[in-house]
Amino acid sequence: MTQFNAGQKIGDIVTRFPKAADIFKEYRIDFCCGGERILREVLQREGHNETEILGRINDLYAELKNMRDTEQDWSQEESGPLSDYVVNTHHAYLNAELPRISELITMILRVHGESHPELKGVHRLFHHLKLELEQHLIKEEAIEFPLMKEQETKPSANIQKEIRRIIQELKAEHDGAGDILKELRTITNDFAVPADACNSYRITYQKLAELESDIFQHVHLENNILFPRYLG
Repeated sequence: MTQFNAGQKIGDIVTRFPKAADIFKEYRIDFCCGGERILREVLQREGHNETEILGRINDLYAELKNMRDTEQDWSQEESGPLSDYVVNTHHAYLNAELPRISELITMILRVHGESHPELKGVHRLFHHLKLELEQHLIKEEAIEFPLMKEQETKPSANIQKEIRRIIQELKAEHDGAGDILKELRTITNDFAVPADACNSYRITYQKLAELESDIFQHVHLENNILFPRYLG
């Protein structure tokens, strides 16, 4: 039986079946910031084969349906545990990895910048992203998530209004981060390592790809699961 169809929202598909995110990433289909879009419209606009992609998603779902699913279904969890998970997993990852990637990018720019001028753009884009993300994490941890927890225990119209206002800011910041990641992919030719690259160069591009993947999952949990609970 077919579980998913092209008339569904991309984010809804990933929420129900997280493994679909791997397939969407393969086709460069945005499932986090663009999670509200209808899959069919995206496939048609971007020239993808609807039958092929839906077939892969539904086949993978059928293959795994009888296996134990080790991924947490966050759509069934309360907002407090979900926001704690975001902080302890995705925020912790960013706090640890952003300084490391910064050092690597600065290093390879010094060593390879003359022969690979695109590294100047990589350096500029990454550090813009780093600054935006650091401020974004503070806003979530110090303001938005505590307000959400307070609203769950002591509902207030004023708190709800403030939560909604901040959500719009956070979603705009998500979009901005997504745009920078797209630029990084373009300028690095999908993080393709040049033939003359050293090991540090390879590690840097690998870490940028991992950063992109983690941010996609992070934004998906917020845009498609957490935030809608406060916007209804």
